[in-house]
Amino acid sequence: MAKQKLSQKAKAAKAKRDLERAKRKDRKDKKAENQRKRRAAKKAGKNVKGKDFDHKDRKFKSVKDNRGNDGKGTKREGKKKYRTTKSRKK
Repeated sequence: MAKQKLSQKAKAAKAKRDLERAKRKDRKDKKAENQRKRRAAKKAGKNVKGKDFDHKDRKFKSVKDNRGNDGKGTKREGKKKYRTTKSRKK
């Protein structure tokens, strides 16, 4: 995918938006869960190099499959609420 061609002002605004999005509670929960799952998988001897944890299917997948919604594209995925460890404890 080609890099976006943005002006300096637009680039700064996008960086600010992206950072705000990354700091939301749901993203922090997912990131923390990913780190726990990844550490546990490595400890169990699994090779997770080049893989992401899929919150929908609850397993490690290639980055391409996970971020591309298994070839269906991200538009069909919508704004589904994915379970994280913290959300299940409620």
